[in-house]
Amino acid sequence: MKGEALAHGAATIVNAIATKKGAAFGVDLYTKAQVKLTDEPQFIETEIMSDHTENPILIQKTVTTVLKRFNLEKKFGAKVKTWSNIPIARGLKSSSTAANAVVLATLSALDESLEDLEIIKLGVLSAFEAKVTITGAFDDACASYFGGLVITDNLNCQLVKQEVLNDDEYVILFQVPPKKMYTVNTDISKLSAIKPQVEEAYNMVMNGLHWEALTLNGQIYSKAFELNTKIATVALDAGARAAGLCGKGPTTTAVVSKDYVEQVRAVWQSFEGEVIQASLNHEKAKVFA
Repeated sequence: MKGEALAHGAATIVNAIATKKGAAFGVDLYTKAQVKLTDEPQFIETEIMSDHTENPILIQKTVTTVLKRFNLEKKFGAKVKTWSNIPIARGLKSSSTAANAVVLATLSALDESLEDLEIIKLGVLSAFEAKVTITGAFDDACASYFGGLVITDNLNCQLVKQEVLNDDEYVILFQVPPKKMYTVNTDISKLSAIKPQVEEAYNMVMNGLHWEALTLNGQIYSKAFELNTKIATVALDAGARAAGLCGKGPTTTAVVSKDYVEQVRAVWQSFEGEVIQASLNHEKAKVFA
């Protein structure tokens, strides 16, 4: 009774922390999960292969949530491994992507299936129970699961709008600082003041101005969280179509036409950290076995 699944990553267009409404898009970074069921109930053994120092509580809660959905938490435990090329705790949706992959792999191990949105909601519930989220990150989870562009009401776990992004001439670059920032440690006390500006960014993406919304959202949250806005500014000056903070940071996203990739990469060399390159993703999360 083993299952394997893969979910792709995502990036922020509008961060939902201030208003509980958000937007995000899929990228082709990934997390793969393998779940083997055992006869040791309530014991979830985990290995995060890409970062052995990370707390495995999200994975454990996710497997348990799926088992509870089928009233099997007193029958099975599990051994879980995950592999990922998404840096953890940098605003790059590592938690949402891992939850999607683990839910799917656990369902596969159980030989069960659920509707797409119920799968996503099980991951969101698990993130709340693991205390790794503030809003549930339903927007990030949907972008990871479905790919493309998603606009969501996170408070009500409602998928408001879905679009295919016909922007394949763009490359996605991430400037990833070395310092980790965990979502639950985010100071949200300053965010009430920025709600009107975030609403403006949300309205922009609802009206099709998704890349403009990404840039505006990044400026708003970078200032609120007192993070470096220069990383985005120099990317825009070097030719990026859009640039701004990803999630709560510290990573910055740049949407760049292929003609300007090397220019943006070059101006980012002066900042501490690494540059990761990705493409837009439109592929749904999937089960392997």
